[in-house]
Amino acid sequence: MTTAALPILPAAVAGARTARPRWERPALAGLLIATAALLLWDLGASGYANSFYSAAVQAGSESWKAFFFGSSDAGNSITVDKPPAALWPMMLSVRLFGLGSWQILVPQALMGVATTGVLYASVRRQFGPGAALLSGAAFALTPVAALMFRFNNPDALLTLLLTVTVYCLLRALEGAHTRWLVWAGVAVGFAFLTKTLQAFVILPPLAVLYAVCAPTGLRRRLGQLLLAGGAMVVAGGWWVAVVELWPASSRPYIGGSQNNSFLELTLGYNGLGRINGNETGSVGGGGAAGPGGAGGGGRWGESGIDRLFSGNIGGQISWLLPAALVLLVAGLVITWRARRTTDSVDGMARAAFLAWGGSLLITAVVFSYMQGIFHEYYTVALAPFVAALIGMGVAVLWEERGSAVAAVALSGTLALTAVWSYVLLGRATGYLPWLRWAVLVGGLLAAVALPFAGRVGRRVLRATAGLGVVAALAGPFAYCMTTVSTGHTGSIVTAGPAVAGSRGGPGGMMGGPGGFGDMPQGGRDGGQQPGGALPQGAVPPGQAGQGQAGQGQAAQGAQGPGGMPGADGRGAERPGGFPGGMNGGMNGAGPGGRGGGAGGLLNGARVSTEAKAALTAGADSYTWAAAAIGSQNAASYQLASGVPVMPVGGFNGSDPSPTLEQFKEYVRDGRIHWFIGQGGTTTDASEGGGRRGGGGPAGPGGGTSTEIENWVKATFKESTVGGATFYDLTAPTS
Repeated sequence: MTTAALPILPAAVAGARTARPRWERPALAGLLIATAALLLWDLGASGYANSFYSAAVQAGSESWKAFFFGSSDAGNSITVDKPPAALWPMMLSVRLFGLGSWQILVPQALMGVATTGVLYASVRRQFGPGAALLSGAAFALTPVAALMFRFNNPDALLTLLLTVTVYCLLRALEGAHTRWLVWAGVAVGFAFLTKTLQAFVILPPLAVLYAVCAPTGLRRRLGQLLLAGGAMVVAGGWWVAVVELWPASSRPYIGGSQNNSFLELTLGYNGLGRINGNETGSVGGGGAAGPGGAGGGGRWGESGIDRLFSGNIGGQISWLLPAALVLLVAGLVITWRARRTTDSVDGMARAAFLAWGGSLLITAVVFSYMQGIFHEYYTVALAPFVAALIGMGVAVLWEERGSAVAAVALSGTLALTAVWSYVLLGRATGYLPWLRWAVLVGGLLAAVALPFAGRVGRRVLRATAGLGVVAALAGPFAYCMTTVSTGHTGSIVTAGPAVAGSRGGPGGMMGGPGGFGDMPQGGRDGGQQPGGALPQGAVPPGQAGQGQAGQGQAAQGAQGPGGMPGADGRGAERPGGFPGGMNGGMNGAGPGGRGGGAGGLLNGARVSTEAKAALTAGADSYTWAAAAIGSQNAASYQLASGVPVMPVGGFNGSDPSPTLEQFKEYVRDGRIHWFIGQGGTTTDASEGGGRRGGGGPAGPGGGTSTEIENWVKATFKESTVGGATFYDLTAPTS
């Protein structure tokens, strides 16, 4: 392959300036404006989205200490179970503009626009503006990206930083530039402060690529990598060092850990535990090996090579994934004879395929085989890698289309994409059936005509190519429009329409016989909206496990193969299941249908006007206006009232924070006014009692949340406030 054979590879790689075509700037502006419009459209429909993180944002907007540590409440009792970098932009936004859905979510949307821009800039340097526009459009129209850049989980910032990392590495490879390699290390460091060890997944292929291909001597290459590693450690380690050196007695408890240690959290619950399923303090994980060791099945779905293509996961990310894999191979074959180093146009093209392709492959393998907690939305990390390969691969094959092999590869890739879109669209029963057939027919027609269209004329060739692009992107575009037209709340959210058979949630939570497979849009129900209103379709108190989930069918949740154990609205403990802790509150219902107003593990509670008034009355006299078991439950009351609420036991209710003795001391000192009960009794799991995620006597964390609730019930007066059970910690029964 020669440079002349690939005019799409601009001379900028060799150091010369490239003239921009007249249409490029307007096209780029249009791409970024369209991306912003997509991500900002009706953004407030999601309310506080994941109230777990929104409560921390609120706390950080009121307390600089909570800002630094990422505390769940302004009283700084416990942190969220991630480092706080993803919270900082949202906290600053709320500090500047006040608390609200838009103030929390706009920074996330802007990160999506920034990711599109960085991806465009990276692809353009080696493959020109046409390839860059296609990559940007493919990324913006990835359904899971349209979801997560409108949501307040850490994955938005993580995806941006991973894209920046690859961009900086490729800039470093152009001339062995130390500065750009150091910036890549800084980006990884901040990605670590966003979602811990997931930031390191792409490091092996990128480090090997630079060590082998950078156009300089081996000693300098290794020295540069050491400098970049040092920058990564400094960028990601300064906060860890402060936290570990800070006296534990004067900082919040590290949420998600069992020993109040961020290093334990990083290596365990958020690290190796995600790989092997041994996640102490989690609601579940692990999976037994499947037949022949091909996969495993556990509470978080089966693992295996087909995981990213199966159930609802396929509709999140895999629309263009088969094409990306084919184009990766094609790009490497075409550039294979380039020099080892990247001081040539062809060498840089190959390096780009290796960088984006290596990042895609290693991340996909980890996601496919991890045995611990896995949610569909994690796959947003793959979106920029897939999109880059689409733009680069199509550009290379387009330039080589005079070759019969390249023409067949390009047509075959388009046909494969059309067929796979037809399959994915068919998984959502009754969803735009006309589109399914239009995509298939249009894509196959374009694939068949493409090798011959050039002989008819340039206009026919362009029209055929345009038909192919439209057919390839129509399915994900429809999913994106469905996603942005619907609010999403809670801890587990998915893009697109309802799809049965998902394997992303615990025990096939979003699918599988007896599970929640028929629930439309997991996580779109039961979350607390601004002002304390119950989102449309949420389950009212007293209807746990039977209410409407989001927009449609009832979610019975009875145990069955792959179903959610013990999530039938009674909180009953079932063999191998969660001990009553899900309490039917998976969908925001009251526990066991009792004690209205208590939330669940994954969604928030319904907060009444009476409860809000009780919390705010005299709140300035207390460090915490109330305490409640589980972060989602506490977050709903905190967001509705605007006063600190202590989440006993952290997210799962299973963290040993605070201990019973610490809680008693807080009560003696008059620092907590109310305790919000979960309803039922905590002494018999079969009656529901709010044991969540192993919070019972034998569960992780020593059952401290259960001990605290039992002590409160035995010691203080109970009252019903707006359908919720409140205990006045200033009024003992005797």
